[in-house]
Amino acid sequence: MKGIVFSNFLEMVESKFSVEIVDRIIVASEVPSGGSYTTLGTYDHNELIRLVVQLGEQTGVPVADLVRTFGEYLFGQLIEIAPQFVDMNPSVFDFLQKVDSYIHVEVRKLYSEAELPRFDYSTPSPGTLEMTYRSSRPFADLAEGLIQGCIRHYGESIDVKREDLSESSGTAARFILTKREQTQ
Repeated sequence: MKGIVFSNFLEMVESKFSVEIVDRIIVASEVPSGGSYTTLGTYDHNELIRLVVQLGEQTGVPVADLVRTFGEYLFGQLIEIAPQFVDMNPSVFDFLQKVDSYIHVEVRKLYSEAELPRFDYSTPSPGTLEMTYRSSRPFADLAEGLIQGCIRHYGESIDVKREDLSESSGTAARFILTKREQTQ
């Protein structure tokens, strides 16, 4: 997993909790990197899991909630890094359906060895988008947070239902996004 993800995680922890919490989770997790991440470096994804577990222990917040919160935070970082991509996609559905065909292509240009999740899409009815997430890593909660961050950014009224497809391992999930009817 690329170091930029770790760096963003630690930035989120510092901004939402404190620098003291960052120091505590790094020490308590005993990660091989010692908590020192370069944005271009590659690190074992289990280090992120250990850091999140320690954050949960330090704060009392459930790990799944922390990972979803990180996903929302990460979407905000994506907007800062690639505002043109957000600008050229006028809606949540437009944006999300291009994650594999645009965002992941751009990520691979920068990090050719990056191991990225895969999304399959379908639109079973008007106003509904189904996204199926698959990864070797257990980060369906992160994907859900990114989706929620996208919805919040665009300000659309969309409900998200999640179906775990991997017996709660977090490596596969279906997200069913349904636009809510606007009442006048």
